[in-house]
Amino acid sequence: MQGNHFRKIALALAALCLAPAAGSAQSEHAVKFSKALDYVQTYYVDSTDQAELVEQAIISLLKELDPHSVYISPEDVDAMNQPLLGSFDGIGVEFSIIDDTILVVSPISGGPSEAAGIRPGDRIVGINGQTVAGVGIKNTDVRDKLLGTKGTQVSLQVRRRGAEQNLEFTVERDKIPIHSLDAAYMVAPGIGYVKLNRFSANTMPEFHDAFAKLKALGMESLILDLQGNGGGYLHTAIDLADEFLPKDKLIVYTEGESSPRRDNLATARGNFETGRLVVLIDEGSASASEIVTGSIQDWDRGVVIGRRSFGKGLVQRPFTLPDGSMIRLTTARYYTPTGRSIQKPYDEGVDAYRDDLANRLEKGELLYLDSIKLPDSLRYETLVNGRLVYGGGGILPDIFVPIDTLYMTDYYKSLNRKSVLFTFALRHVDAQREAILQEFPTFEDFEGKFVVSDEMMRRLVDYAETNEGIQADEADFELSQNAIKNRLKAYMADDLWGDEFFFRVANSINPVFLEAVKVLQEEAIYIGALAE
Repeated sequence: MQGNHFRKIALALAALCLAPAAGSAQSEHAVKFSKALDYVQTYYVDSTDQAELVEQAIISLLKELDPHSVYISPEDVDAMNQPLLGSFDGIGVEFSIIDDTILVVSPISGGPSEAAGIRPGDRIVGINGQTVAGVGIKNTDVRDKLLGTKGTQVSLQVRRRGAEQNLEFTVERDKIPIHSLDAAYMVAPGIGYVKLNRFSANTMPEFHDAFAKLKALGMESLILDLQGNGGGYLHTAIDLADEFLPKDKLIVYTEGESSPRRDNLATARGNFETGRLVVLIDEGSASASEIVTGSIQDWDRGVVIGRRSFGKGLVQRPFTLPDGSMIRLTTARYYTPTGRSIQKPYDEGVDAYRDDLANRLEKGELLYLDSIKLPDSLRYETLVNGRLVYGGGGILPDIFVPIDTLYMTDYYKSLNRKSVLFTFALRHVDAQREAILQEFPTFEDFEGKFVVSDEMMRRLVDYAETNEGIQADEADFELSQNAIKNRLKAYMADDLWGDEFFFRVANSINPVFLEAVKVLQEEAIYIGALAE
C-alpha cells in the first residue's frame, strides 16, 4: 500500500514537470517527497492516514500553480466527466422533491421513462418495493436509486392524480442525454435565437439540428446566447466558431512553456458565415465561450452584447494517477486571433481570484462600463475594421448592458435562494395542470393570455412566509413584483412544455436579450457597432 502512495505522488510530480529536465532530477524530487512521507508515517507522534496526506499534498501543490490546476478524487472523476461526455445511464426523469415526495417534473423526451408511460405530475412513492415517500429522501438518494447500468431494470410505484391505486412501472435504464442546448426559437421575423449552457460532446449535433430548424423558419440573423456558459471542450468551441468564420481564418491558438504554439483555423464547412450575428455574454461566460466570442469579435464577424466575460484563458490537460484519480493540469494559454490572452490575473492567489466577481460588483463594473480600468498595454485592434478591443481579463462587449439591479431586492433574492418561486410554480401546475392546459392548449395561448393574478401572488407571499420564513417587505415586493411574475410564468411554461419555453418567457424582460433584438432590427446600430 505504501508503495502505491509513493508511486502516485511520484507520477504526480513528474506530470507537473517540477524539474527542468526529465530523468534523474525529476526522480530526485519524487524520492525526496517519498522519503519525507516515509518519515512522517514511521516517526510521527500520532497515527496518520497516508492516503489523505498524499491527496492533500497534491492539492496544495496544484493550488500554488494556478486556480484551474486541480486534483480530482477517483469518486469524482465520473461525475466530472458526465456533463461533458453528454450522457449518463438512468431512467430519464426530471424530478423535484415536494412535500417529501418525488414529483416527476417531466420524463426526458425519448427516454425510457417516457416510453414506459411515466407522466409529468406523477409521484414516485416506491422504488424496487422500498417506500421513498415521507421518509426524508434527498436528491442524492434519488439519484443513487434511479441511476444504474444500462440494461438493468428498476421497479417504480407511482401515485397519479385520478387513479384509485398506485401504478406499477418497470423501467429499463438506458443512456440519457445531457443537453447542452437549452433553447432554439424564432424571436421575431428573420431573427433566430440559440441558447447554449456548455460545450460538450453533444453540442454540435444539437446546434446543427437547431440551426436547420431555424433556417427552415426563415432565420436570416442569429442571437447566440452564451450568458452563464462556463465552457467545456476546446474542440467544440473551435467547431462552433467555425460555423461563423470563413475558411482559413484563425479561431484560436494555444501556447505554453512545454506546449508549442498550435493554430486552429476555420474550415470551409461553416453554415452561417455571412448572416448578421449577435453574441450575448456576461460575467459567467468563460473558457470555451470566450474562445467563440473572441474569434467573432476579432474578425468583426458579429456584435458582442452584455458584460465583461469571466476571463479564463488557461488550457487544462488531464493526467490519470494509478488509483483512478486525476489531475487537471494547466499546460497552455489560449489566445484570440489578435493575440489577446483573456486570462485574468491570478498572481494574488486562488482566494482573491475566486472573489473577482464579487469585487467587480463592488467596484460598479456590472453597472458602469467606465468603471473598468485597463492599461494601454492591453489594447488590440480587430483584424478587419481596426476597432479597439482589450485583453488581460475577459472579453469586453461591443455594447455594454448593465445588470438590472432594480428588481434584485433582498426579498427577491431570498425567494430564489430558497427555490420558493420554482417550488411554488411546480405546486401550482401540479394542482391545476389539466385546467391550465384546457384553457391554454398551446404555449402561444399561454404566452399571450396567461397572467399571474394578484390572488396567485398573495398565495405565493403566504407560502414563502409559512414554509420558508420569508416575510414580504412592501417596498421590496413592489420593486420585484414584475420580475417575480415573469419568473413564475417561466417556471410554469418549463413544467408544461419544456426548458425552451422557460427562456421564451424569461427573455421577454431580459435587457441583454432585448438589446440584441433591437440591434438586429435596426441596421444602423448593427453596422455602427462594428465600425467603432
